[in-house]
Amino acid sequence: MASGFDAARFNREMRAAQRKAEAQVKREVDAYNRKVEQHNRKAVTDYNRDIDRVNRENQRRADAHNRKVEQHNRKAVTAYNRGVDSVNAHNQAVIANLHRQLRSASSGPRYTPSEQALADRIENAVAQRDDREWHTFLSYARIDGADTGNALRHHLEALGVTVWFDEIAIVPGRSQALQMDKGLQKARAGIILLTPAYLVGRFWTERELGALLHKETLIPVLHDVTFDEVAEYSGILPDLAGFETSRDSVQVIAEKIAAAVLGAG
Repeated sequence: MASGFDAARFNREMRAAQRKAEAQVKREVDAYNRKVEQHNRKAVTDYNRDIDRVNRENQRRADAHNRKVEQHNRKAVTAYNRGVDSVNAHNQAVIANLHRQLRSASSGPRYTPSEQALADRIENAVAQRDDREWHTFLSYARIDGADTGNALRHHLEALGVTVWFDEIAIVPGRSQALQMDKGLQKARAGIILLTPAYLVGRFWTERELGALLHKETLIPVLHDVTFDEVAEYSGILPDLAGFETSRDSVQVIAEKIAAAVLGAG
């Protein structure tokens, strides 16, 4: 009896069933992937929305903080400038009063005739010069002039005179010579504090003096030395008038220098 099983038909039906199953699985996988993609897109959208909201809030807070800081800084700068203006006005009044007193007072500190000539020359020369970074360059010998130099700087700055002073102006790690040259170039007047060690002659003081001698506004201040002793050191300096700590205190000398240097301004 012949068998009724058709192997070819069976294989065709199996392949058809397999293709149908594979198509169904693919549809289900595609549907799942679409759902996952939709979910991910929504999650990313929600996340970005949250990030944007957080960023906007942070920006709002930062802007508010910056506005407060800016307002505070404006107030601080305004207050500082008012203080500076007040100090400058006070210093100008002090200098104007010193200017009158030193030239015409019947009592108290006043210029000697030679100091008067020096002050007038300095005032006239400074009035003709362009603005500089420093009013004065103070040259001194550290061995015996540091204390007096510091005191002179202190009194000058209290009167509104800016002073190039190596202990403050010199920046470590940079060429000391170049910094001194820059200070010499940018100072409107030069002050030399002549002391015994200065007259001995050391490298830095000789270098500074060589540059200062070219200034019309050279201001000698003698401390523990006399003009006769200075004459042995230089044939140029004795022709210049100067201020002497043996006659006036450092504070009075600072007042005389300030009145000359700032009097023209």
